[in-house]
Amino acid sequence: MSDAAAYGDVTHGEERGEAQAATEAGVPLTTGALARRLGVSPTTLRSWDRRYGIGPAARADGRHRRWTRQDVAVLEAMCRLTSSGVPPAEAARAAKDTADTPPGTAEAYVRPPTPSPSKAAGTLPLGDVRQECRGLARAAVRLDAPAVEAQLAAAVEQYGVAVAWQEVMAPTLHAVGRKWASSGDRYVEVEHMLSWHVSTTLRRHTPAPERQGDVSATGPVLLACVPGEQHTLALEALNAALGAVHLPTRMFGAAVPVEALTAAVQRLGPSAVVLWAQARSTASLPLARHVADTQWGVKGARRGPLVVLGGPGWSGPSTRGLPRPHTLPQALDLLSGAHRSESTGERP
Repeated sequence: MSDAAAYGDVTHGEERGEAQAATEAGVPLTTGALARRLGVSPTTLRSWDRRYGIGPAARADGRHRRWTRQDVAVLEAMCRLTSSGVPPAEAARAAKDTADTPPGTAEAYVRPPTPSPSKAAGTLPLGDVRQECRGLARAAVRLDAPAVEAQLAAAVEQYGVAVAWQEVMAPTLHAVGRKWASSGDRYVEVEHMLSWHVSTTLRRHTPAPERQGDVSATGPVLLACVPGEQHTLALEALNAALGAVHLPTRMFGAAVPVEALTAAVQRLGPSAVVLWAQARSTASLPLARHVADTQWGVKGARRGPLVVLGGPGWSGPSTRGLPRPHTLPQALDLLSGAHRSESTGERP
């Protein structure tokens, strides 16, 4: 069980268990109880009822919604379909048609054709992206942690870390960030939850250090954010992708002090050092050149690392002589070449 799922069980397990028991006993559920069971907000259920006609078959006193077992089956199908990227209107139609069918007969709806770029996922500005981005965005906006976790894991399993980051995780994170920036601090909770689950997924798919190769012959790739830089997700993605191709790494994470970074370089003798700067205010060329000039080894055979600049923060200053890959695949190619060159005694 994931940490997120375990936390959900601790905080809402009793309510969900009661809702499950009530449904199985044939007792209609209130909107609040059903929302807790499905992991969505009551507002979402009311909106689906109003927009798509997915509502309760009966209402107590003509006003209050009461959801029957059949209603719950339709809503569960709706949640599964929207979480897999199906547009809500299409998912509503499919949920009504397939809720009573045996498992597996609605498989065609689980992997629908890629929608046109004009169709938006929820309220996020996604544009022309993979189908998986749309499902991930909808789950994130609903704060549906189990669905977010399942979508991320499925993307990594199907495409690998590099493609999943480049074409599923990063576009969705960027869309959330743009929405946050343009909506007066709304959606902050969406960004925080999505970022946490992305980080968790990346770490779960990072091979253990002992499986990343022998670091005694060739130094590892050292990954660090520059001082003052707290954004680590892209570095975590690169760390996982390097592990997947069996390159040894040492991840130091956010805001590494200059003295600590220099000491780590001298102790590890890395084949390369990746310095991440998300903002121009944290990017420091003097620091990058200081790291590049750091050497180790006996006199007459001293060596230094290849310093690679990562992140949009480096777009302003002149980075002559210091490679700056713009995508994760480019960084993988560059660092793989540096590692091979180090093992053969050549420089890339």
